[in-house]
Amino acid sequence: MPKVEFIFDKEKDIWNYWSTANGSSKWHDFSKDMPKDIYELIKDRKYEDVKKIIKEKISYIQNKEMIGVFIKALETSWENIEKEYFKRLEKITKKKIYTDKFTAFITTTGRCPYDDKKNWFMVSLFYSLPMSLSTCGHEIMHLQFHHYFWKDVEKEIGYEKTSDLKEALTVLLNLEFEDLWLMRDKGYDSHQELRKFISEEWKKEKDFDKLLKKCIGHLK
Repeated sequence: MPKVEFIFDKEKDIWNYWSTANGSSKWHDFSKDMPKDIYELIKDRKYEDVKKIIKEKISYIQNKEMIGVFIKALETSWENIEKEYFKRLEKITKKKIYTDKFTAFITTTGRCPYDDKKNWFMVSLFYSLPMSLSTCGHEIMHLQFHHYFWKDVEKEIGYEKTSDLKEALTVLLNLEFEDLWLMRDKGYDSHQELRKFISEEWKKEKDFDKLLKKCIGHLK
């Protein structure tokens, strides 16, 4: 059975601060949620030039004892639903979980990026346990989509719309997984119409391949 390993890596966390300040998202500006003093010091600067600054600024947040308690609680909670989550995800996508191991890096920011090439994602220290479990489910669903479906969908509707569809598909978490973590996946404001379409079509026919075709047609 696939497993999720929860890890805290100081360097990865520091990188996330820099990436949040200097990256961009068309759906939400996560940099607005950062401490203003840190943002102003690292915005539009190279990572290597500000690593030390970030490390000094967030040293008090990267509390090993507190993070250790959080990881232990999250590990225990995830273990209780892990088998059922992967079983449902396989059933919905009609695909085996593509890897035996995912890595969840704990971050002290509110932004939780992922890497579909290295099978990792982030979970915020400041999320509640139910929200953290939901984040795990959300990000792993993204990774499963990237592995099996992204290329074919992108050929049909392009990168931007494929990215929108990948995000909107997480509405299925509310229809098929909500009992696992007692949290609803809200999605971004710009995806609400598409999420409604996906929800309505899924209720008519629970076939993921057909759902993707309908979504592609809807987005063209």
